[in-house]
Amino acid sequence: MRLRFLWFFPSVAVCCMAAGSHVQTTTPGEQGQVPVFKAHSHAVVVDVVVTKGDEAVTGLHKQDFQVLEDGKPVTVDFFEEHTAKTLPPGTVPELVKMPPNVYTNVPPAPESDSVNVLLLDTLNTDRPDQAYVHQQMVNFLKTMQPGLRVAVFVLGSKLRMVQGFTTDSSVLRDAVNDKKNGISMEADTSVTRSLQDKRDDIEDKARLATMQMGAAGLEALAAWQANFAGYQADQRVAMTLEALNYLGRYLAAVPGRKNLIWFSSSFPVTVFPSAREKQSFGQMREYSAALKETADLLTVSKVAVYPIGAEGMIVSHVCEPTSVIFINGCVDDEGGEVKSSTGPNPPTRPSDYMTPFTNEHAARADKIMAMEQLAADTGGKAFYNTNDLNAAMMHAIENGAHYYTLVYTPTNKKMDGSYRKIEVKTSAGKYNLAYRRGYNADDKLTADTKPEADPLHALLMRGMPSATQVLYGVRVLPVSPKPAPDAKRAGKNTKLTGPTTRYSVDFLVRWSDVALETAADGTHRGKIQASLLAYDHDGNAVNWLGATQGMALTPENFAAIQKSGVPVHLEIDLPSSAAYLETGVYDWSSGKAGTLEVPVSGNAQTAQAAPSTK
Repeated sequence: MRLRFLWFFPSVAVCCMAAGSHVQTTTPGEQGQVPVFKAHSHAVVVDVVVTKGDEAVTGLHKQDFQVLEDGKPVTVDFFEEHTAKTLPPGTVPELVKMPPNVYTNVPPAPESDSVNVLLLDTLNTDRPDQAYVHQQMVNFLKTMQPGLRVAVFVLGSKLRMVQGFTTDSSVLRDAVNDKKNGISMEADTSVTRSLQDKRDDIEDKARLATMQMGAAGLEALAAWQANFAGYQADQRVAMTLEALNYLGRYLAAVPGRKNLIWFSSSFPVTVFPSAREKQSFGQMREYSAALKETADLLTVSKVAVYPIGAEGMIVSHVCEPTSVIFINGCVDDEGGEVKSSTGPNPPTRPSDYMTPFTNEHAARADKIMAMEQLAADTGGKAFYNTNDLNAAMMHAIENGAHYYTLVYTPTNKKMDGSYRKIEVKTSAGKYNLAYRRGYNADDKLTADTKPEADPLHALLMRGMPSATQVLYGVRVLPVSPKPAPDAKRAGKNTKLTGPTTRYSVDFLVRWSDVALETAADGTHRGKIQASLLAYDHDGNAVNWLGATQGMALTPENFAAIQKSGVPVHLEIDLPSSAAYLETGVYDWSSGKAGTLEVPVSGNAQTAQAAPSTK
């Protein structure tokens, strides 16, 4: 890495410096000052949302809260109020327009302390509901408030990131609507094909059994149906837990509260299951360890779940022409006529006529209970029986944007894996309080408590929110002329093979964000690190590069960077599969960082090449 003065995009320096009056940057040490719950520190972090009706209650103080663990009062060691930092429409200052292939991590508006994940669960959602959620999501993104940090994920055959965190609503809309990598009903429902084939086979046999079999045959068929339902539920629970665990690990590096807005037709898991729910899980596989791991990960990562019913208004489906046949249910004959009390095996008791309706209402009540428990256990809020999913999204984000952080040290020091119940009260008024209701006192939480050798490592994960403590502009272009075929690879992926394109990556860092000390000889000294990490569309790292450079600037050079910024130049080889380039700058003296994700797909073919600086 070489530090040198670059002349090619002075407008970036203007942008970074001019926007400073509109951006609330974090002071050294402010980032991460809220302790993260980790077993070894015995500190518990609780985020509390206080509302009156649907309105957030602000301005409360530490003395207004009382916290109890397992019924015993504890002392609050740390208290902080967080409020939304979005600006009213029309008041967001316009940034200087970037030249082609130049990007900046200067936010368009003050960023909220919380981030939001939109999760469309196609694994547990009917196809028509998926399409409806997709449209509602697009409508929401069209009117998204400035400053909101949002990411989009889809759960199908696996958990897939559609778009990482960004405040740019147009980027989010384009990602969601992208035909190849966006939300595709065909791609995301592939996991259910084998299950659907088995279901269709059972339905065919059910028709035949209903018309031809006797009582013994119908009993055998009922057992078959029950076994299949158990198998299907088992698969969905396992895959859903795996997805939640990944989200917990992924979000652990993001500071602040994380609002997981989860769209689904059913919610097959809970974070802290009751005794009855543990018994129902026990009828499938043993999920105690997996559930505890999920609970620990969501606790460490400060994730609040906002379940939203993807089906909209809840209506009865009993005896519809498409109803599935069950022993005491409706029968859809080949002509489409619905027969609920006739046919070769009609109900024999009056109570049997109500069985399908009773079962459906029970399933509906179970779903609502599961949603309410997910929200209550994690400090979120459930939304169901509404067609206005757009409004539900806005309500969830607004709810999660205003909260109080309380940190306490439990009096029970034993980390024995037992469940500890948390209760928060307020003496300030009759308000509604939402917070996670407990945690598992595990001594082996999966959050990494060791400092990273590379301070930018966790911040350069694919799709992470842009860090804005250090503001900069960056230009990314293929170099020209191209390096010789036998030239040494640029980057640290020693396994990189095949054709590549060499990219020139030029930073221009706002000089006031770099801590420079004046030495006795009049030079200004400091140390910064610049890093690159490239990913393909599937989230696989394809190449990476990082270097630390000490600076000893003469008075003349220091005067120059005050007018333009601190320049940094890197070069990296990327294969054609590279889609995203994570860029980052870290100041070793202050501990501040800046990061930005840059798209690189197609740049090699369409961008004007940058001259090589070698």
